[in-house]
Amino acid sequence: MARPATASIDLAAFKHNYALAKSLAPHSQAIAIIKADGYGHGAIQLAQALDDQADAFGVACIEEAIELREAGIQRPILLLEGFFETSELPLIAHYQLWTAVHNQQQIDAIAQQPESSRFQVWLKLDTGMHRLGFSPQEYSAAFSQLSSLPQVAQIVHMTHFACADELDQPKTHQQLRLSEEVLSTLPASASFANSAATLAHSRAHLDYIRPGIMLYGSDPLSQANSASQALIPVMSLHSKIIAIRQVQAGETIGYGERFHATKAMRIGTVAMGYADGYPRHAKDGTPIMVDGVRTALVGRVSMDMLMVDLTDIPEAQIGSTVELWGKHLLAAEVARYCDTIAYTLFTGITRRVRKEYQDESHNF
Repeated sequence: MARPATASIDLAAFKHNYALAKSLAPHSQAIAIIKADGYGHGAIQLAQALDDQADAFGVACIEEAIELREAGIQRPILLLEGFFETSELPLIAHYQLWTAVHNQQQIDAIAQQPESSRFQVWLKLDTGMHRLGFSPQEYSAAFSQLSSLPQVAQIVHMTHFACADELDQPKTHQQLRLSEEVLSTLPASASFANSAATLAHSRAHLDYIRPGIMLYGSDPLSQANSASQALIPVMSLHSKIIAIRQVQAGETIGYGERFHATKAMRIGTVAMGYADGYPRHAKDGTPIMVDGVRTALVGRVSMDMLMVDLTDIPEAQIGSTVELWGKHLLAAEVARYCDTIAYTLFTGITRRVRKEYQDESHNF
């Protein structure tokens, strides 16, 4: 493909970040979360790279799980949202998937399956996220009902933190205390920790951790710590300069005349736009790297192109390399200029951006 928009995926960095998660919780198993096509990085390629190391993988839905199984992935796979229809349960049994259970209808559906079925159930406790799960008042009864079913082979307790990334927030400690109170008389393995809790709340590590965004090298914490500083970005989004022109003071650039030049400027056009996944609402001044030099976006991002200021990079030419985010310009910083988070940047990359996978060892 000739169009230069490329996402370089560093599989060695992905494996490094998984090993880091494991090192932070050495007594826990680590479920590598690769939902949403591996946060836009390519779930199959990531799972294949980690299949000899991962304790398990986590996805959002059965379609994502079956895709991995059909690609040859044999490790356990957890359905983080569980199943949406009873018709999925035979597939869950066939593909030997683990499933979250977060409502009474799901328990009732499992109870109607053949007794020869043996489901690995992750029972969701709502400790304050108020998104999925049984309330603390309902949880013990749900656990008891599942425990009595011959179709259930194992139960794992799970909950999800609302504010684990905000280190000065008391919410995480409140959720931990509530979880411990509810589960104190219900013997089973447990999984509480997402990426932020893996990095910053060792009390939450327990039997399973569930690292997600940290595997992709993005720090979820409000304040970096020594662990999060060791993360390595996995995706580097690149393109090239395809045109250069001079504009004079008073002239405008791009749709809607959003950017007004206050001086003579040298402007480069980059083959990257919102149809590639670069956010249209990126502000003027959003950082961009050209030939390793930091510069900035000027003008509104269009479907296929965006413009950058080359005034202070006289050596830049047509064909110069542009890094939109990656190892030299973190996606989290770019996201702040777009009023969003790194998750949305990664998952927004579209299929016309060519992915190139590298798996070379590094001295991390």
